[in-house]
Amino acid sequence: MEIIEHQCSKCGRNLNRYNEADVCAACEKTSGASLPAPIPEHVWANEDVRAALGTLDLGALSRSVRQLMSLSQEDFAVLAGVGQAFVSQLESGARRVVNIKKAVDILESLGAPPGLVGLPMRGSGPRAGVSQESGHMLAAKAARDSLAFSETLTPSNVDDQTLDSLSFELSRIATTYVHAPLFPLFTDLVQVRDRIFELLKGRQRPRETRELFMLAGTSCLLLAHATQNLGDTRSAMAQVDTAWACAEQAEHTGLRAWTRGTGALIAEWSPQNRMAIKLAEHGFTLAPAGECRIRIAAIEARAAARAGNRERAREAIARMNRARDEDPEPDAITQFGGLLTFPIAKQEYYLGGVYALLGDYSLAEKHHANALQEYAAGVPEDRSYGDEALAHIDIVTAKLACDDTDGAARHLQHILKLPPKLRIRQLGTAMTRLAGTLAASKDADVRGLADLARDYQVINSENALTSL
Repeated sequence: MEIIEHQCSKCGRNLNRYNEADVCAACEKTSGASLPAPIPEHVWANEDVRAALGTLDLGALSRSVRQLMSLSQEDFAVLAGVGQAFVSQLESGARRVVNIKKAVDILESLGAPPGLVGLPMRGSGPRAGVSQESGHMLAAKAARDSLAFSETLTPSNVDDQTLDSLSFELSRIATTYVHAPLFPLFTDLVQVRDRIFELLKGRQRPRETRELFMLAGTSCLLLAHATQNLGDTRSAMAQVDTAWACAEQAEHTGLRAWTRGTGALIAEWSPQNRMAIKLAEHGFTLAPAGECRIRIAAIEARAAARAGNRERAREAIARMNRARDEDPEPDAITQFGGLLTFPIAKQEYYLGGVYALLGDYSLAEKHHANALQEYAAGVPEDRSYGDEALAHIDIVTAKLACDDTDGAARHLQHILKLPPKLRIRQLGTAMTRLAGTLAASKDADVRGLADLARDYQVINSENALTSL
């Protein structure tokens, strides 16, 4: 709303156009008392006053003038044609006059010499001592300063196309990972992660920064799986820790849940496997309904069974089955696909693993058979060579428990036929245990299978084959 210049209703003094009151400050305070004396020339000549005028710092100007003339804030407000509260805000720094027209109005009310102000004052043309050129220079400088400030706010080193490209690349790796050799995917994944890290060193809008942190955390999550498959548990947990830090920066609960689940999965295969139960328990409280929640319950069940906690394992199986009946919620992580999903085949594989650890071999064989059937019926991109091989190992154990030597040998052949470059490190651990079981058999034919298991080779972190 435009404010019209007006006069004090009591003393008739012209009021500044920014003063919305009906009376001036003096009349408001003293009901018609005498006005303060005008600011003399020697005050305008003061070094501090000149400096304040040069930078248009009206708060510093008010303090200097009042100190030199022993004025109150109310007195200065009368001279400036503004309210006392406005002067107080100027001096405290809570308010600044950035509008050139408003600054001119206040300085004219104070009677500032035009030659000191360097601004075109009101009138028909430039006044004596006022340089029109200096006014243009000041305006140009103010414009440059404004543009420089705006440039610190608006630029971003990413756009939607960049974010979509990074998401697509992570999705490609996550999908390919479950059915392709670990190398060169590992190298591709590191390159994507490094690119995201480099972008985060620049400047983005808040939404884009959160998206980049989510992608960075997802890349570290995938690297955690890959590193664990190379047999380096310590480095895998370092990737998990970084993924969690990125999830915190992104404020992404879904990524937090998947990260806790992956940490539990890695801890399960380590000597500290009891830690896996705690990580899974925390992750379950964060997980949205759907594959993420089912996955964490399955990991907890298997970790508990591996730790010998049969009751906790069965409780986790019950939670997993309840989660399977829930309507899924949106989950940005599962949309990457592949390794970051938990389909029916994988769910059945985990249940088979839990029951194998619990010694319930009939149920173990049943669920592993279901998993293999689901994998075989699905599209090749959804098959997990590692899970399928591990499922065959558990079925071998189940067949041996039922004295089905021929069945055990048949499933063992599936594992032995797996190309060496597809043999993840976990297969080595499982085959070592299986070799011990086979060697302890009283059946000579079964003991003969032990040598095949003992000589099994898997990839390691040096990208070489290791003989067990």
